[in-house]
Amino acid sequence: MKILHIVAGNLNGGAARGAYWLHQALVELGVDSRILTNSVVRIADEKIYYTTSTKKGKLLSWIRAQIDSDIQLIYPKRKRVIFSTGLVGFDFTKTNLYKESDVIHLHWINAGFVNIKHLSRIDKPIVWTLRDMWPMTGGCHYTTAAGCENFKFGCGNCKQLGSNIKYDLSRYIMYRKKKYLPKHIKIVGISPWISEEAKKSELFKEFDIRYIFNNVNSNEFYPVEKEIAKKVLGIKSEKKIILVGAQSLSDFYKGFDKFLEAIKKLDNNKNLLCFFGNLNKNVVNNLGFEYKNFGFLYDIISLRLVYSCADVFVTPSLIDAFGKTIAESMACGTPVVCFNATGPANLVDHMINGYKAEPFDTTDLANGIEWVLNTPNYYELCKSAREKVVREFDSKVVAKRYIELYEEILGIRF
Repeated sequence: MKILHIVAGNLNGGAARGAYWLHQALVELGVDSRILTNSVVRIADEKIYYTTSTKKGKLLSWIRAQIDSDIQLIYPKRKRVIFSTGLVGFDFTKTNLYKESDVIHLHWINAGFVNIKHLSRIDKPIVWTLRDMWPMTGGCHYTTAAGCENFKFGCGNCKQLGSNIKYDLSRYIMYRKKKYLPKHIKIVGISPWISEEAKKSELFKEFDIRYIFNNVNSNEFYPVEKEIAKKVLGIKSEKKIILVGAQSLSDFYKGFDKFLEAIKKLDNNKNLLCFFGNLNKNVVNNLGFEYKNFGFLYDIISLRLVYSCADVFVTPSLIDAFGKTIAESMACGTPVVCFNATGPANLVDHMINGYKAEPFDTTDLANGIEWVLNTPNYYELCKSAREKVVREFDSKVVAKRYIELYEEILGIRF
């Protein structure tokens, strides 16, 4: 059983890391798993093949990404958030990797990596893991965060593009998906929430849609004793540590403004704020809290220490397909506070390994933080958080479910 994963983006972060962990687990379970990627970050794994391994390959990858992004410049009123077209890409169907594979497994395929038209050439079983909403939309990645449900009707009048025209770029992108996507694709959401959204979409409503949770390598994310983690990180404060982090805290759907509102309701003399990711320091300088910013963390060791040093991890996302940072924090034994909505609602068990606040109530978000920090059974929460990840989200657990799916579509027993 030979599986080829098509993965865009750097393998050390974002959606691509989840795909890489799945690949690793499949290999450990004896599957001939391979990755084709445009990542510029190299990983020492002979099963990974890079379209960016040469100067020409890097240049072409950059050009495709620029074309994919710049097409939207014709809309001057557009929102300055990610929008992908799928109009250009590397034709992987011409490679020997493709020809030798039994199953093509698509993951996050944007940034000019895959041209949707090329998918029509695939004559093998296809699995597509939904790591955000882009596969079902006309270009945006988190449509409902902007209050738009046009993906249910074929897009057009795109709010993200600032368009009031039905037959706009988003409508054209959706038209191409309808035309070129093979109907036998197995759609797999990384949470029940995103799978349900796919079922509502104009594009996927007739497709076979499942859900298999996103995965975390619990052998890499595990608890480090808090005092040791704090010492390594240079934290000398005795205050409770409230951690917030994402690749980009400025992304509107991450809900960082909700966190800022909630934190104003807490005692700045008792709590230390810690951040990782791209942070606008001007926003937090005036909060009156002592804080520490770790910046963008690329390596798992640093992330493991940061999660472990915290007393609570807060993720105020308005919308998230899964919530990888939630699972990483829980794997490190740190309880999580989130809103009871979208993907995160399926990860946290209320008052068992964290707290799910009413969407999108900043007072209840603050209440949740206070409850986790002061509950008498705090260490039970920590234990439960770790146990849930190992039981439901660990890479090998998830990989076994994908093996069952591969077996089903190939009609074999591996």
